[in-house]
Amino acid sequence: MTEARRDELDAIDPEWCPVWDTGWQRCHRLVQNHVQAGGTLPEAAGDVVVQGEDLGRWVTAQRFGWEQLLPAQQWILENTLGLQAAGEDERPVKQTQDTKWAANLAAARLFHAREGHLRVPRKHVEQLGGEAVTAGRQDGAGGGVVVKLGTWLDNVRKRAAKLPQHRRADLDELGMRW
Repeated sequence: MTEARRDELDAIDPEWCPVWDTGWQRCHRLVQNHVQAGGTLPEAAGDVVVQGEDLGRWVTAQRFGWEQLLPAQQWILENTLGLQAAGEDERPVKQTQDTKWAANLAAARLFHAREGHLRVPRKHVEQLGGEAVTAGRQDGAGGGVVVKLGTWLDNVRKRAAKLPQHRRADLDELGMRW
């Protein structure tokens, strides 16, 4: 690349790098434009969506994936957006199989209490709140947890032979069709 061409590209975006992922560079520019326009730095998924890009999710991914970034990318994020790696106290708690089971079972019980059966369509999702929040996926809108109940029940049926007896009994109480 000629020096004149490099100067032209630097005039457009001095942080652009041809070897970096264009999606990363695009999101960085969108976040930078948002902040320069007076917006606050998005901190959570769904906070700010611009041109179809969830900027809050991108910022969170950069902070939690700091070690995977190149030193130059880290420098750019620190100096243009004030971003830093997430602290150890901010790291999400790794979900255990027991907590995942508990969230899915809570969703099944909720569905059963409301509908009177456990014949759940495969695409059905159940919204949980309160104490089950730590055991599922945050939906980003209302603080609840979204459980893909229909998919989970189909998967449990397929693995019924490997299911521990106490878990099978939990579902039998709800009238599970095996």
